[in-house]
Amino acid sequence: FRLDSWKKRTLIAAWFLLGWKRIAMLTTDFKRQVKDLKHSKEPLDYCEVPVMQLHTAVSVGHLVAVAARYTPWKSPCLTQVLVVQHLLARRHIPGQFHLGVKKSDFESGDGDALAAHAWLDVGGEIINGAAGHESFTVVSTFSWNDV
Repeated sequence: FRLDSWKKRTLIAAWFLLGWKRIAMLTTDFKRQVKDLKHSKEPLDYCEVPVMQLHTAVSVGHLVAVAARYTPWKSPCLTQVLVVQHLLARRHIPGQFHLGVKKSDFESGDGDALAAHAWLDVGGEIINGAAGHESFTVVSTFSWNDV
C-alpha cells in the first residue's frame, strides 16, 4: 500500500504478464517467443545506460520478482526474465538475458537432468535472476534495443 502509483501499476502489470508468459511457455515454442530478439551463443559487450534507465530497470526487476512470489501458478526464472524483458523493451531500456546450464551437471556426462537458469542484465548489472547465476554456463544470450 505504500508503493507509489507507478510501482503499483507495474506490480499489477507484472502479475498479469507472469500469467500470460507462463501460458505462452506451456503452449508456444520458445523460438516464437524470442523471434524479435537478437540471439547470440555468448554474452555481448555491455553498453552504458543512463542512470535513470538503470534505476527503472532495477525497480522493474524487483517488482516482477515480488509479483512472482504471489502468483498461484509457478513463475520460474525464465518466465520472470521474459516479463522483465517485455517491460524493459516497452520502456526502450536495452538489455540482455542469458540461458545457462549448471556446470557440474553439464560436464559430468552421467545422464542426469540438466539444471537450467535464466537471468537478465542491463548495463552489466543483473536485474533479475542473480541468485546462483555464477554456477551456470551461458549457452544462449538474447538482447534487445541494440545492447
